[in-house]
Amino acid sequence: MASASTDDLLKTPLHALHVELGARMVPFAGYSMPVQYPAGLMAEHKHTRDAAGLFDISHMGQLRLVGPDAAAAFETLMPVDVAGLAPGKQRYGLLLNDDGGILDDLMFFNEGHDSWFVVVNGACKAADIALITAKIGHRCQVLPMPDHALLALQGPQAASTLARLSPGIEQFVFMTGGAVRIGGIAAFVTRSGYTGEDGFEISVAAADAEALARLLLAQPEVKPIGLGARNSLRLEAGLCLYGNDIDETTTPVEAALGWAMQKVRRAGGAREGGFPGAAKILAQLTASTGTAGHLDHDTLKRKRVGLVALERIPVRDGTPLESFEGAAIGHVTSGLLGPTVDRPIAMGYVALAYAEPGTRIQAIVRGKPVPMEVSTMPFVPARYYRG
Repeated sequence: MASASTDDLLKTPLHALHVELGARMVPFAGYSMPVQYPAGLMAEHKHTRDAAGLFDISHMGQLRLVGPDAAAAFETLMPVDVAGLAPGKQRYGLLLNDDGGILDDLMFFNEGHDSWFVVVNGACKAADIALITAKIGHRCQVLPMPDHALLALQGPQAASTLARLSPGIEQFVFMTGGAVRIGGIAAFVTRSGYTGEDGFEISVAAADAEALARLLLAQPEVKPIGLGARNSLRLEAGLCLYGNDIDETTTPVEAALGWAMQKVRRAGGAREGGFPGAAKILAQLTASTGTAGHLDHDTLKRKRVGLVALERIPVRDGTPLESFEGAAIGHVTSGLLGPTVDRPIAMGYVALAYAEPGTRIQAIVRGKPVPMEVSTMPFVPARYYRG
């Protein structure tokens, strides 16, 4: 991320507040966004783990799909169960290209009454909305929401803090939500987030965003958190960053996201296939289900894994990975010194033969080998509230 913004960058409704709070602003997804505040990345990361952090994620895209055919239509773009999701619940989804590559990952929520609320990544939102409109716009209404902001309140004290301002909101559990009022401000809330912590994502009219942010920041548990800590928190949680860990060249199975594909869309399911790249992805799913040493390495050649460095040397994005015999086996897609675990962690893609947890490999950092071990993820246990 660059260190300075330019005049042609877009600004979120909270831009002036970030500047007032002393944030260092950087270009991100076409927006001027806060990378950190005066307290610094480490303090912001730890505050989110200990209390409650407020994130501006208004660069992300929000839209609604409306109509009796919306669920069936949306399923034609993704390998997940849309039609079976109950009203009031949210699910993780993946937009795919014709080769099964991931165009974007997203969240979608069944509002009931044939209305679906969708949140997509900021850098992808224009392309996503264009694609969705072109592919299924004749089957349902595709309604972008550029007049809305999106905030995230994350951390173990997020629920008690928000309940003070919106009594009853603590009754939501992970991946549920609904329309609420927070201190009198109308909002749409889901109990979800991108940190591995309990928390909420809050969609609010852009005109009300600053008032809501100031209200939340006035609570003693809450501090503002920038993109830097957002990145370290999500990596400790083992969550993918689109453009780094997943993109059009990676399939859901290669990305270890097979869990996001419900049985109803898999081979033998009631609505098997019917999504872009289905033949390839279903074959990869079958190839991935063998026991160690009996996996189909021809159909599924690589897999996203967690990695822990065995020396205190951070291993950054793009670092090549090798076997101890010197064979090229993959590369790192995200890596840093994890503030909570206090050790260098990473994720990346390795050849299937090296994907088992406990496998030792090496990263080549500035020409020197750094021993690493394949690890299960998340690196920090998730603390989602499931009731």
